[in-house]
Amino acid sequence: MLRPRDPGALAGATVSRRTLRRAWSFARPYRAVIGVFLGAIVLAALLGLVPPFVVRAILDTAIPESDQAMITWLAAAAVGAAIGDAVLQIVQRWASSRVGEGLIFGLRCALFAKVQRMPLSFFTRTPSGAMISRLNNDVIGAQTAVTSTLGSVVSNVVVLVTTLAAMIALEWRLTLLALVVLPAFVLPARRVGRRLQAISRQQMEHNATMTTQMTERVNVAGAMLVKLFGDHDREDREFERHAAGVRDTGIRAAMYGRVFFVALGLVGAVGAAAIYGVGGHLVVSGQISSGTLVALAALTTRVYAPLTGLTNARVDLMTSLVSFERVFEVLDAPDPIAERPGAIDLVGPQGRVTFEGVRFRYPPADETRVGSLEQHPPGADPDRDVLDAIDLDVLPGETVALVGVSGGGKSTLVSLIPRLYDVTAGRVLVDGHDVRDLTLRSLRAAIGVVAQDPHLFHESIGDNLRYAKPDATVDELVAACRAARILDTITELPDGFDTVVGDRGYRLSGGEKQRVAIARLLLKDPAVVILDEATSHLDNDNEHQVQAALDAALFGRTAIVIAHRLSTIRHADRIAVIEDGRIVELGTHDELAARDGRYAAQLRAGDSVPVIVDPVAP
Repeated sequence: MLRPRDPGALAGATVSRRTLRRAWSFARPYRAVIGVFLGAIVLAALLGLVPPFVVRAILDTAIPESDQAMITWLAAAAVGAAIGDAVLQIVQRWASSRVGEGLIFGLRCALFAKVQRMPLSFFTRTPSGAMISRLNNDVIGAQTAVTSTLGSVVSNVVVLVTTLAAMIALEWRLTLLALVVLPAFVLPARRVGRRLQAISRQQMEHNATMTTQMTERVNVAGAMLVKLFGDHDREDREFERHAAGVRDTGIRAAMYGRVFFVALGLVGAVGAAAIYGVGGHLVVSGQISSGTLVALAALTTRVYAPLTGLTNARVDLMTSLVSFERVFEVLDAPDPIAERPGAIDLVGPQGRVTFEGVRFRYPPADETRVGSLEQHPPGADPDRDVLDAIDLDVLPGETVALVGVSGGGKSTLVSLIPRLYDVTAGRVLVDGHDVRDLTLRSLRAAIGVVAQDPHLFHESIGDNLRYAKPDATVDELVAACRAARILDTITELPDGFDTVVGDRGYRLSGGEKQRVAIARLLLKDPAVVILDEATSHLDNDNEHQVQAALDAALFGRTAIVIAHRLSTIRHADRIAVIEDGRIVELGTHDELAARDGRYAAQLRAGDSVPVIVDPVAP
């Protein structure tokens, strides 16, 4: 069962200046548009002063003097101000959407690029739903800080300053009276802001947990597991619990905000009443005109509205910047599988793979984990070497089979070649180059993998094949599929290469998926091929077809094969028996069979070697 993470994991009373600077760095490319946005806000605030002064002029001058032309011009000025304000509102909306959508684009692209380059251990610890929530909800929350909150702050400041200046020019005593209630606006904001910030974090966490459950249950594999082993009512209860967390925190946030602003509205009403009461006496005593009082009353509402908005701005800023913190937490996650400065390309790979004194233990969780993404406490990492003193030289074009009991380190060993992990000690070399000195793109371009359960995207067969070679022609697809013994199956499908394979390729059988994966490998044309239990779960007929496809895939290439069926490995050039992270036997099938060691003992026990594919890294 999923359990919500402690909402205090990112808790902090304030947002650091570093967060603000980094937030601005994403908005910097749009500073010209932001300038237009802010300029439109300032002009709109100034135009907002026109109607009160128009009313004052009509009441104090035009009507007493019976100047109808002046009334007409003043009314026209009010209409012009309204039209100008409407135009400026449209400009503001265009600019804010341009900045906001651009910011979302930049943050999402940065997050996606970062996540794609994280090591495999990151994905084994991170629920996909939580990561999707970070890419969607938190990015949108971060955008709010720059557009809505920034625009609100600037607009309210400009309106407040210009309105106060106008009020002082009209009657300074009533202006001071209006400001008496100012502390009642400012003081509650700090406490309410902190509380809403905490509620916002809780809501984000509940939403991420809910998204994780949805993501893991709505794919084919998850849905099948629920139907075969689970309980729909139990799943409903779990989902309701997570959704209730989102609902309850949303209600609390709404009530805190509403009570806060109702209280501020009452304070503002008291201030306005004071203006009318005291101002009315000043009008009766002849100290100010009735037009001035009406204008001041209208301007007073323009003072309290931005005061309320500014107190709200701090609340909005603190809650929306939480999203920036969560985005930056992912962007700042350590990536131990990084290219060294000056890394070189692997040019014209020949396929020689060498392990020199290789030791490996899985890295601690803190090296790759993002705490707020994990909804379960991280498990303890093995405090031991998974591989120890591995020395093996695989020559170009040679096929080496790795056999041994489950957990011996076979899959871990081959995962070091494309740098899914890095060695703890020793070196892994490809064509004499330490893999850590090569660019990841060129290294991985030279390596092809066919796994026990190959992954296919929910796209067409053609798209899945072209993932290895985007510019592949139809003739190349046909040639690769013919060599992989899958062409006849594809051509019999109603849509051929345009057939959508379904989530994870569930519309295809296991043998068909394997052969599509082999065709994809042939399109990639790697120098080194890794087969990780590629035929372990196939029946005899499918195994025969896949084995024939593998023979075509391995021709002329270096191959490292993990398998448990004797028919798969007996024709390998050499066989390495791995036990407890060490190579305990190495030789050809005939040599090992004659030594009367572990390999020979298994041969006598049956026509298989007891190997179960190891799960890749906790």
